[in-house]
Amino acid sequence: MSTRYEYFSTSISAIYHYIQKIERSEMEKYGLKGSFAPYLLVMTRFPDGITAAELCDVCDKDKGAVSRALNELEQKGLVLRQSGEVSHYRAPIRLTEKGKEAAKFVSQRSTLAVELAGNGLTDADRQSFYATLELIASNLHSMSKEGLPASE
Repeated sequence: MSTRYEYFSTSISAIYHYIQKIERSEMEKYGLKGSFAPYLLVMTRFPDGITAAELCDVCDKDKGAVSRALNELEQKGLVLRQSGEVSHYRAPIRLTEKGKEAAKFVSQRSTLAVELAGNGLTDADRQSFYATLELIASNLHSMSKEGLPASE
């Protein structure tokens, strides 16, 4: 019989694997990596621009991953980095019209995926699930920073 930890960690890993697979499949249509999907979605919430540093925080990704993604998105004409007196990392970044089209596509496809993934859930189930998921994520975040309490 599986322990709660095995069941939990295996289920979370499987969900993450399936999300990545769907992102890869959908983003291929734009010639992009699946991992870029969250960046495009987040950037739609910041029409006046968001810095790479802020994108790291919002997406909970490391600086290197965000930097590589933004460089590729910029090369493909999906984002525009405002140059100026601030560092490259602190320069505001905006979606171009082409980037907005890609973000709209990602938004539509991700909305569909979430709807289909929650097939069979009631609104109450969904509300309880997301509240529970947020609490677990918060608890795990605290443990990752503070460590587990000492055993007795």
